[in-house]
Amino acid sequence: MQKDIINIETEYIKLGDLLKFAGISESGGHSKEIISEGFVKVNGEICIMRGKKIRAGDKVELDDIVLEIT
Repeated sequence: MQKDIINIETEYIKLGDLLKFAGISESGGHSKEIISEGFVKVNGEICIMRGKKIRAGDKVELDDIVLEIT
């Protein structure tokens, strides 16, 4: 399992943008595909909303990758 800590300077980051920022997806279209197919969990629950606001303290999971947001 790969665990990364992502620091954000703003109040939130949208889930699709986070996946691009973290290098998990190659483009916005790729993020949309990954999210809409139900491969991404936010705080332990499957999330299919690309625009979901991710804030400090949230945890995003995809396969064996875990992103902790601070």
